[in-house]
Amino acid sequence: MKVVVCIKQVPDTKGGVKFNPDGTLDRGAMLAIMNPDDKAGLEAALRLKDQYGAHVTVLTMGLPKASDVLREALAMGADDAVLVTDRVLGGADTWATSTTLAGALRNMEYDLIITGRQAIDGDTAQVGPQIAEHLGIPVISYAQEIKLDGNKVTVKRQYDDRYHMVEAKLPCLITALSELNDPRYMTPGGIFDAVKADITTWGRADLKDVEDGNLGLNGSPTKIAKASDKVRKGAGEKFTPESPEEAVDIIVGKLKEKHVI
Repeated sequence: MKVVVCIKQVPDTKGGVKFNPDGTLDRGAMLAIMNPDDKAGLEAALRLKDQYGAHVTVLTMGLPKASDVLREALAMGADDAVLVTDRVLGGADTWATSTTLAGALRNMEYDLIITGRQAIDGDTAQVGPQIAEHLGIPVISYAQEIKLDGNKVTVKRQYDDRYHMVEAKLPCLITALSELNDPRYMTPGGIFDAVKADITTWGRADLKDVEDGNLGLNGSPTKIAKASDKVRKGAGEKFTPESPEEAVDIIVGKLKEKHVI
C-alpha cells in the first residue's frame, strides 16, 4: 500500500509574521514549523505503516527551507520525501497550490492521499478537497478516525455536534484533524538517518498536466487587498461601578445584550 502525505511548512506565529509588499507572507524571514493538522495526517499514515506495512511518502511545496519539515517527517518514520520548489510557484493561493500538488502527485503512485484539514497560516481548508477534484478521486474531510478494509477506507468524520461514518474505495484523499491522534516524536536514529537522506526535488518542469496560467501568484484568482500583522482593537466601553453588585449588573447586562446568556 502506498500513502502520500501532503505537509506544509507554516510560520511559527509565536515569533511574529512578516509580509511582502504584495501582501503575501514573507516565509523566508520567519521561523517555521510543520502544520499541526498535517502532522496528525502524517501520524495516521505512519500508523498504517505500522499496521499494514504501508510505504509513506511526504510531499511539500515551498521554499528550499521547506526541506526541514520533510526531514522531520523522515525522522518520524516516513520512507521518502519530495520537495516541489520553483520561483514561478511563489505567492500561490489555494487554487494554484492544489494545482501544483496535483501536478506532482500525477507522477507518483498512491492508494491513499492524506492532507491536513487546513493550514494555520491560511485557515481555508480548501487545498485537500481541491487536490482530490483535480485528480478525480473521492475526498473525505475532517477525519477523526481512519480504518482500512482491503480496498476500502472507513472514516469517522466530524460534523458539528455529531459525526458521520463514511466509506470510500481507494484511491481517495482524506483531510485530517489535529484531534485525530497524538503525533509521535522523532527518534534519535530517525534524526540521524534523516540528515543523510536524499530528498527528491522537483520544479515547474516536473509537474504533469498543469498550465502556467494556474501557477504561482499570477495564476491565483485570490487577490489580497490589504494585509497586517496586527489587528488593532477599539478602546471598548469603560465603567466605574461603585459596588460589586453594580459591577455584576453591568456585566450580566452586557452578556444579555450580546445574547451570550
